[in-house]
Amino acid sequence: QVQLVESGGGLAQPGGSLRLSCAASGTIFSTATMTWYRQGPGKQRELVAWINRGGSTVYADSVKGRFTISRDDAKNTVYLQMNSLKPEDTAVYYCRLITAKGDVYWGQGTQVTVPS
Repeated sequence: QVQLVESGGGLAQPGGSLRLSCAASGTIFSTATMTWYRQGPGKQRELVAWINRGGSTVYADSVKGRFTISRDDAKNTVYLQMNSLKPEDTAVYYCRLITAKGDVYWGQGTQVTVPS
């Protein structure tokens, strides 16, 4: 069983920065694809950024140029550096791990609030 623990959320002012972390248990992290999702108030969950085992990344248009996803396989951790934060970035942010076999695991979420 894989467990994911997110941290780093909180309150940030518009234009500010936060860095989210998602630490995974187990030994399958280096071969996994890691994704950050978010769900804002009254909205559906949406993909924010994605990084595969080779380090290739994909970003939602709404965060391109502001957010950076990265991974440290030695620490079994994926990060989301969020800069130039906007009120519309307010959401619960979740990390998701997909193993090479296709098993899917979710973290519990971390709240990010950017007041208007």
